[in-house]
Amino acid sequence: MLHRVRTALIILCTLALAACGDGIVKRVSEPAASLQQLTVRADGNWTVALRLQNYSSMPMTFDDVSLALTVGDVEAGTLRAAPAISIGGTSADVVSVDLVPSSAARLVVADALAGNRTLAYGLKGSVAATPQEKKQRSFDISSRSTLNQAPGLPGVLR
Repeated sequence: MLHRVRTALIILCTLALAACGDGIVKRVSEPAASLQQLTVRADGNWTVALRLQNYSSMPMTFDDVSLALTVGDVEAGTLRAAPAISIGGTSADVVSVDLVPSSAARLVVADALAGNRTLAYGLKGSVAATPQEKKQRSFDISSRSTLNQAPGLPGVLR
């Protein structure tokens, strides 16, 4: 008799514990932004392929991007976009942004391209994103990385 009660109690506790969670963990993590490609156009202006990375476990809609871009130690300008794209959890997508860079930044990039050198860059600003079924949040972004000249593609850094 005692054995049956103990077994029934164990089964009941196991079922109660299993009912506590739905098994899906929804976590909102800060997104990241980086340059995937910088193309110098014939008019001297740039087209920037901006990679937006969603590290959350759920999809997020990226509503607004405002990032100050520096190349070397020179301010190039601000990348502004309103992509309104949904990026799945732990995924990334690329947004194309046109930029009229400062004259000093044009010289830094031209020098890196002419000398086939690595170009250091930095991004600092904010990204506004809306997690699935939640309210919009603004995330601060601060990152540094490098770009190298793409072989066979003049004026392109990746």
